[in-house]
Amino acid sequence: MTDLFSIIAPVFICASIGFVWKRRGYPFDTDFVISLTTVLGMPCLVFATLVKVEMDWNAFRDMAGASVVTFVAFGAVSWAALKVWGLEQRAFWPGQVFANFGNMGLPLCLLAFGQQGLGLAIVYFTIGVVLMFTVGYAVAAGTASIQRLVRMPLIYFVAVAMVFMVTGTEPPQWIYATTKLIGDLTIPLMLITLGVSVASLEVKSIRRSFGLSFLRLGTGFAVGVVIAWAFGLEGPARGVLILQSAMPVAVFAYLFAARYDTEPGEVAGTVVVSTAISFATLPALLWFVL
Repeated sequence: MTDLFSIIAPVFICASIGFVWKRRGYPFDTDFVISLTTVLGMPCLVFATLVKVEMDWNAFRDMAGASVVTFVAFGAVSWAALKVWGLEQRAFWPGQVFANFGNMGLPLCLLAFGQQGLGLAIVYFTIGVVLMFTVGYAVAAGTASIQRLVRMPLIYFVAVAMVFMVTGTEPPQWIYATTKLIGDLTIPLMLITLGVSVASLEVKSIRRSFGLSFLRLGTGFAVGVVIAWAFGLEGPARGVLILQSAMPVAVFAYLFAARYDTEPGEVAGTVVVSTAISFATLPALLWFVL
């Protein structure tokens, strides 16, 4: 219980700071912080982690393959469920497929499994972000745009980090120190922003929000367990895949819905409710993977 509390407490406290901050009416420029972490903070965190983490290439390959398969499974199950329920795919499909594997998933994997867990989680995160801003964006917008992928700094930071990893060399100390300093800001900022975002959203349809939230969390957990078993993942790799797969609906799902006016109020409800349920069930989830 002490170990579980030490993992959950920092995540909950940081998110609560953002929640209370917003409820008290203090200023918080969410758009600026999201842009800062997306354009600069997260790429620096990814780079500084990958160039230092000690990861077996087989583990790297297996995590990448398992991650892709989980997203394919999420896509198929979500499409079928939304079809049966008669809900609009453009509005709800991205939120069911792309969970909060950044703001919430990365800190949990770091606290639960250390730097190795963070490195594996970043593999999942990178694949998820690429798919979210290509496939997810295309579904939400109703049109595809490869330019969004080309403009993502994360892609280039990962590519440069991979060069250092493949060649077995280390970047100049000043580059590593700078990216690590900026990257270290990212996780607490993401958690605080998560709290602010949840405090800013309102639940429109409680019944539908609960249904879609249980679909996201239940499907995520089940798919994570099955895919981890199918790929023979063990230890931190298994735990990271299940944790990342079982995260709640991403805030970006609401941003997509708000931008293209595809039932943003309904999508906001799934973000709030799934996040609340996730925090309530987090001890059991961590107990399962540890």
